[in-house]
Amino acid sequence: MKKFGFIAHMPDEPGSLERAAGIIKKYEGNINRIQYDRRIDPCTVFYEVTASEDAYLRITGDLAAIGYLQTSLKPLSFLKFSVHLPHTAGSLCQFLKYTTDSGANIGFVDFDDAGRYPDRVTISLNLENPAAVDRLLDQLKSRYQLEILEYDITGKHLDDTIFYVRFAQEIRELIGESENSFLLSFLADTNHIAQELMNRGNNPRQVFDSVLLTGRTLRATTGRNFYADVQKIHVTPRVDLFCFQMPCGGSIYILATPDEALMIDTGYGIYHNDVMAMFSHYGLGDERRFSQLIISHADADHCGAGGFFPAGALMHAGTRDIIKTNNRAYGSRSEHSVLEAFYTKMINLFSQFNPSKEITCLPHTGSATRSIFPVLGNVKIGDLELEVLEGLGGHTYGQIYLYSGSEGLLFTADAVINFASLTPERAAYNSLADFLVTSVNVDSDLARRERKALLKLAAETDRTLALQEKRCRCCGGHGAVSVLENGKLAPYGEIMRYSVSDA
Repeated sequence: MKKFGFIAHMPDEPGSLERAAGIIKKYEGNINRIQYDRRIDPCTVFYEVTASEDAYLRITGDLAAIGYLQTSLKPLSFLKFSVHLPHTAGSLCQFLKYTTDSGANIGFVDFDDAGRYPDRVTISLNLENPAAVDRLLDQLKSRYQLEILEYDITGKHLDDTIFYVRFAQEIRELIGESENSFLLSFLADTNHIAQELMNRGNNPRQVFDSVLLTGRTLRATTGRNFYADVQKIHVTPRVDLFCFQMPCGGSIYILATPDEALMIDTGYGIYHNDVMAMFSHYGLGDERRFSQLIISHADADHCGAGGFFPAGALMHAGTRDIIKTNNRAYGSRSEHSVLEAFYTKMINLFSQFNPSKEITCLPHTGSATRSIFPVLGNVKIGDLELEVLEGLGGHTYGQIYLYSGSEGLLFTADAVINFASLTPERAAYNSLADFLVTSVNVDSDLARRERKALLKLAAETDRTLALQEKRCRCCGGHGAVSVLENGKLAPYGEIMRYSVSDA
């Protein structure tokens, strides 16, 4: 027995759900999930059933035979027009025979003989076959006076009677043409999290809007619209630190000497070409300049461009496993969360996820500790040496931190962030993830412990370095490199704005 999912598109009439349930029962299938909301789409129902493979084939075969099984999400043609009908008995019925024969789905009808235009009917139609539109118009024009109000073959103006077809068309615009099987699967997954969040009191339309806005915001901040906020900090006689805040997602850090460079987190894959042009502007060379990548954790905005670089990536084994399983909650108490699994697939798709292929995993345990964190090893570039600290798994399993007490550097990944340094645009983008997964931390209790310990470590390092007039620079996974001022994070040094016009 296996679990299968499928989408049914059935008539909006009494008995349709019962008829489909009867077919599932006939082959001893067990319904694990069903979701239908006529406020979203009056004809689409999502199912997950447990059945044998043979029974599943028979169930879907019978549903297909009666026209209930949805197997494609083709863009439909949209036609809206006004027609002048004689004010006689049966004239509307005769007219509707032509629309029915064309296979059109009527989404809107407006007629009132007491209104301003007593002989005019306004109708909108959705048709799967564009050629049928032409045939229908030819038939109608020879018999009626028509006024075409809108005609669209791209699917951009489809009405709400076929919400999911519209949604699929908008996904196509973000990712390009895709197989029907992929789109149907993505649609079912999106519906599943909409169902989950609706049960928590959220508006399901907001779920679909947030998914689309995530993809659109990423696309809208590439190419000519790409920008970054940049800090350059002199760390040692041989090493400079660069912080690049991306338009969306996490920051990229570069530790550079005259001879080589080390990258800490890579940003989204979708930004790679823009990032490399920016690196060139700051004298950081091309992909071959980087001797090593260090990945703090497995979220796409931190590891999603690793595959573009020839250098191997150093990461925790948990980060490697999250990348393999395509589930950011892997290894945590939230591992079976529908929300986390969907978000990982969605953001990897929209951000053109391309993680490193050559991976070196850190040791499983460390012989020493720093604060509450095991020390897993060291990394070195030029005259700078950093300890690698193992996180507790609050944000994601396998998140790591980097620390140099002597030079006052603490890379805190997504455990400590100066949220006040985020622009309103970045904060708005981050809020989409917060809504879709309810919390970006897979274990909020552990996340609080980590944040408290890291801030304490930063404060202790500040006190140790005070006689040298140095500070502990906190390099968060998002936002500006910051220092503690009266217990709060404040941006450190100058922040420059890079835009494509600078390149």
